[in-house]
Amino acid sequence: MTELTLLAPDGATSTTGLFEAPGYTRPDGALRSRVVYAAAHVVPKVSADNTPGRPADIDWDATLAFRRHAYSWGLGIADAMDTAQRNMGLDAAATRELISRSAQVAREENASVVVGVNTDHIDDERISVAEVIDAYKSQLHFAEEQGAVPVLMASRHLARAAESADDYRRVYREVLGAASTSVVLHWLGTAFDPVLAGYFGSDDWRAAADVLIDIIGENPERVAGVKMSLLDAASEVAVRDRLPDGVRMFTGDDFNYVGLIGGVDVPQARQPRSTSASPRPHSDALLGAFAALTTSASAAIQALDAGDAERYLEILGPTEELSRQIFAAPTFYYKTGVAFMAWLNGHQPAFQLVGGLHSARSLPHLSRIVELANAARALERPELAMQRWHGMLRLNGVDTGRTGA
Repeated sequence: MTELTLLAPDGATSTTGLFEAPGYTRPDGALRSRVVYAAAHVVPKVSADNTPGRPADIDWDATLAFRRHAYSWGLGIADAMDTAQRNMGLDAAATRELISRSAQVAREENASVVVGVNTDHIDDERISVAEVIDAYKSQLHFAEEQGAVPVLMASRHLARAAESADDYRRVYREVLGAASTSVVLHWLGTAFDPVLAGYFGSDDWRAAADVLIDIIGENPERVAGVKMSLLDAASEVAVRDRLPDGVRMFTGDDFNYVGLIGGVDVPQARQPRSTSASPRPHSDALLGAFAALTTSASAAIQALDAGDAERYLEILGPTEELSRQIFAAPTFYYKTGVAFMAWLNGHQPAFQLVGGLHSARSLPHLSRIVELANAARALERPELAMQRWHGMLRLNGVDTGRTGA
């Protein structure tokens, strides 16, 4: 077996056998048992000045080719969200162009795309609640014009401006009232963005959930779903069971998605027990992790489609440890791991991110990603991944013990 070199935090190297590609196959049509979106990243030009603070200079061919890749495996795309480096390097002009281009690709592929709507085109750090509403509406209308389903992202401006839960109710009431189509609401936890502490009016998720449910209850026909990214499976199950009929729960829990997506169809998977008299059977998915695990996610959902819970667990179960490594604290640097996986799997020419964010993780951290991706059969082209990883190690002065790979 070909040997893969690994790097420990103390600088020691070791080797492990490189597994062959898993041999997953694309679905014949759409995935049926779950609605699944991969929250996709963007690829900068190799020659671009993608240093912190510079406008994003994007390699559109590679960025959009990755979206076509995900579509070919039956997944939808969630675009222009935090995985695409909103508030971490993707400027307003690049965001608008990304939404426009991504929506066009979705039309060409007859596929599904949802896109982030925020207030981040406003440069001022602090604005009024009324200005928050206007900013949301501006981005909402642009997304609708492109034919994409809007995801109302958590707004830093709103987190700073709101003085009570009623301010959240007011903002979402007015923004949802201006929507011409159903939207997805996004609840992003502080692990992803510390500025969002107290979102929906409280640091206690139970009190915040009451506000969220109130907002949906006022506008049930305008809310298609909720994406929860609190990294807390119990809170997701509790909120999921309270959603009105027709409103989906899209898990954004990159630590616990196997059980949450599997639900009652996969009783052997870990999932908090519901206390509801009429529990929801499962969550759907809108995950940054699935941008790193596109083929594994597709193969696992195909197994659910076929009623094969054991195969679902066999495929997706091992990926959860990999995802936990990618999303390890500080969690907001998970984009580095997503792009790293894309590079290993041949979906971008260089390991780079907008704003130089590829430098946000250490070599031992990345080595652990390589180790876990190999073990989880998440390397789509193992030989290419090994060549790229070994080249990166040698570039950084680490002896891989070989000259060809």
